[in-house]
Amino acid sequence: MLELITFGDTGWGDELLLGMIMTIMVSTSSLAFGLVIGTLFASFKLSNSLILRAIAEFYTTVVRGVPELLVIYLLFFGGGSAVMYIAKIFGYMGYIELSPFTIGTIAVGSISGAYSTEVIRGAILAVPKGQFEAAKTLGMKKSIMSLKIIFPQVARLALPGIGNVWQVTLKDTALISVTGLVEIMRQSKIAAGSTHEPFLFYTVAIFLYLFITSISYQFFNRAESKFSKGFVRESS
Repeated sequence: MLELITFGDTGWGDELLLGMIMTIMVSTSSLAFGLVIGTLFASFKLSNSLILRAIAEFYTTVVRGVPELLVIYLLFFGGGSAVMYIAKIFGYMGYIELSPFTIGTIAVGSISGAYSTEVIRGAILAVPKGQFEAAKTLGMKKSIMSLKIIFPQVARLALPGIGNVWQVTLKDTALISVTGLVEIMRQSKIAAGSTHEPFLFYTVAIFLYLFITSISYQFFNRAESKFSKGFVRESS
C-alpha cells in the first residue's frame, strides 16, 4: 500500500503533491480576494450612508447564511453567464469561459470576504477613538493616519480573526472539487477510485491538510508577534 503513495510512475505521490500546491494557491488567492472584499464591505458597514450599510449587511447575511457549496454551485453555473452579460454591455460579443481556478477563487473568496468583513469591522471599531482624534490634532492627512497609525493597530487586532478565516478558507477549497479543479480532495478521490484504496488516500489527504494548517499556524503566530511589538497587554 505504501508503494501507492510514492513518487514516480507507480505511485501517486507526485500527483498528491501537485494537488497540495493547487490547494495552497487557491486558498492564498481566495484569502487575498476575500480581504479586499472584506475591507471594502467593512468600510460600507461603517459608512454614514444607509444604502451602503444595507448592501454590506445583505452581502454578509446571505453569504454566511447559505451553505458554502451552494455559493460555489451558483458561481460555477452562473458566473460565466454573468461575465458574458457584462461584456456584451461593453460591446464584446465573444464567448468567455472562466477557468475552474478562477471560479474557485471567486467562490471561496466571496465566502471568505463575508467573514473577513466582520473581522475587519470589529478590529476598526476596537481602535480607541483617541487615536483618530490625536492624529487629526497633529494635522495628519487621512492617508498618513491610515497607514502609520490605524492600519498597524487594525492588523494586530484583526490577525487572530483572519487566522480563523484562513482555516475556514482552506477547508472550503475541498468543496471546489465539483468544478473539476484538481486539488487535494479531487486528487485523492481520483486516486482512491483508480486503486480502490479510499481509506489510504483520504487518510493521506487528512495529513496534507494538517501539514498546511500547522505551517500556517506558525505563520500567523509570527505575524501576530510582529504586529504586537511595543504593545503592553493589560494585566487582569
